[in-house]
Amino acid sequence: MRAAHGLWAALALLLLPAGSRALRDGECEVCVTFLGRFYQSLKDNDVDFTPASIEKELLKSCKEAKGKENRLCYYVGATSDAATKIINEVSKPMSHHIPVEKICEKLKKKDSQICELKYDKQIDLSTADLRKLRVKELRRILDDWGEACKGCAEKSDFIRRIHELMPKYAPRAAGARADL
Repeated sequence: MRAAHGLWAALALLLLPAGSRALRDGECEVCVTFLGRFYQSLKDNDVDFTPASIEKELLKSCKEAKGKENRLCYYVGATSDAATKIINEVSKPMSHHIPVEKICEKLKKKDSQICELKYDKQIDLSTADLRKLRVKELRRILDDWGEACKGCAEKSDFIRRIHELMPKYAPRAAGARADL
């Protein structure tokens, strides 16, 4: 009788989903967001859902990726300088229309660094006091815009450059700011 109860308990543990396997809310933020956008672009462009065509499109998307998304592509092996190639762990399940959350779960098992990637918090330029930001944050604003500040030696130089470019890249924030 004890053996039967033990067998049932073991069977129940095997069949119940483990809490550690599923992604928690906010986990794998970069992976889920990037692959979700990528999957939607495949559907929008009527791409053939074969592993080879998905790999080809992923390589194209990763060439244009920046920041944390580029780092994700590196971990997956979709960049030219990547050390590992687990790109098929993305293309094969995606060809079967498996949800991106499940794909990211599998990728997490292969390389835990993938789910450690988080987006940098966005700075609200309409309310932020640029003088209180660090130079690193000011540089990141310019990098996000694809601009550089050549000859900038001091914080005030970066702030001046951001004010010059703000109407072009963040017109709403430029209009809302009173200190321009």
